[in-house]
Amino acid sequence: MQRLKELYIDYKGVEPIAVAKLPGAGSNREYYRMTGPDGKTVIGVIGTSREENHAFIYLANHFSLRQLPVPKVLATYYDEMVYIQEDLGSESLFDAISGGREAGGRYNEAEKKLLVRTIRELPNMQIRGARGLDFENCYPQPAFDQECVLFDLNYFKYCFLKATGIDFHELKLEASFRMMAKDLTSETGDFFLYRDFQARNVMLDKDGNPHFIDFQGGRRGPFYYDVASFLWQASARYSDSLRQQLIAEYYDSLKQYTEVPSEAHFRQRLQLFVLFRTLQVLGAYGFRGYFERKEHFINSIPPAIENLRQLLKEGDYHYPYLISILQQLCDLPQFAPVPQEPVVRKDGYKTTDDTTYKARPEDGKATFSKYDGQGPLVVRVFSFSFRKGIPEDESGNGGGYVFDCRSTHNPGRYEPYKKLTGLDEPVIRFLEDDGEILTFLKSVYKLADAHVERYLKRGFTDLMFSFGCTGGQHRSVYSAQHLAEHLHKKYGIEVRICHREQQITQTLK
Repeated sequence: MQRLKELYIDYKGVEPIAVAKLPGAGSNREYYRMTGPDGKTVIGVIGTSREENHAFIYLANHFSLRQLPVPKVLATYYDEMVYIQEDLGSESLFDAISGGREAGGRYNEAEKKLLVRTIRELPNMQIRGARGLDFENCYPQPAFDQECVLFDLNYFKYCFLKATGIDFHELKLEASFRMMAKDLTSETGDFFLYRDFQARNVMLDKDGNPHFIDFQGGRRGPFYYDVASFLWQASARYSDSLRQQLIAEYYDSLKQYTEVPSEAHFRQRLQLFVLFRTLQVLGAYGFRGYFERKEHFINSIPPAIENLRQLLKEGDYHYPYLISILQQLCDLPQFAPVPQEPVVRKDGYKTTDDTTYKARPEDGKATFSKYDGQGPLVVRVFSFSFRKGIPEDESGNGGGYVFDCRSTHNPGRYEPYKKLTGLDEPVIRFLEDDGEILTFLKSVYKLADAHVERYLKRGFTDLMFSFGCTGGQHRSVYSAQHLAEHLHKKYGIEVRICHREQQITQTLK
């Protein structure tokens, strides 16, 4: 600490009037917010590894010259064990999207915009940041190679897999690891691989613009890794539809900086990196949780296993022995998925009962209409103002369901919410804290689920739900958006949303 204060005095010419230690993260570095007599703050850092500190200082200076959104290094002690950097504030992306995370992955529009803005900025860091960068300054190694991959896979084996007690053949598993390492490193490129790209390492300025920190473990490598790291972070609980949206945003942004592979090839390669990243984080969770007994990492294991379970279900991987071991891992009793109870969550989410009618043999053969079996089903959901009339049904099927939201508490009566909509976080929190809208949607969900399931079984192509309120701004917008996301998440169908009075449209695919 004394050396940090001396460095501050050399930099500012005066002693700091306050020094506050900041909460620790995953590393052994210590961070301090230092306040000068002028009220301005900087961040002081005390490191334990000179090589790691040097990597951060070199990368930060390089990225700053490239005008990338990173903290500037303002002063450095001669041995680089202590340095001072720009203070980017106290709000991380992780904190800013906590509402959606705590709601089990139900992110509102404001939170989604922050995620989109962040993922679109990533290629700027990966492509422009790599130009002119001397990767020999990276720590602990300059490039993502087979040795690096095998280290992480063996970290998973020794720190997680062995701790579960699963019996496996060492040589067969090692052969699978080597095949995966070869596949992961088959494409090379001069890109900056951030390596620890996650919401905790993104700071937001007052305008919500992302700034990146803790990139000292970066190196030359493929851009897929960071996308997998960000979108499959276990505790974030991003829905599949949100992940797909963010992947599309990243791919679109990437095209602005470099030549890109076809989207099909991109997604196929990404799938492999997602599997690798999942095994890597399980290794970290095993060490920090099982051996260091840190509760946060122990609690992170079940959602990571659920990620792995979904990857095995949906992916196409060519490592049969490894996949068989991972399937055994997912089938362990301690990792069994929690069965869905037929109850309503805080947000009015679904029940699991299958109430669809099943014909009895004694009823004889049913007759069908010309609309049966056409599929796939597309659901259209509208919000509207009753003052301007009920939305027309362009399909010609008669309009579907129309729900009146005016019996619920109206946030539009209160000044702070008058210029906001049901997509804005303050309105969402108002409605959910009040609770009337949740009770209302509980009945809507039950009716909608039964109807959608029946339409899916019969192969119908179109269904429409409309929500009306006084101005088509708050309650109807909230209800329409949440029903749309609920149906898309539960059934994986295409849902087209139209907030008519707000002139907002969205398609969930």
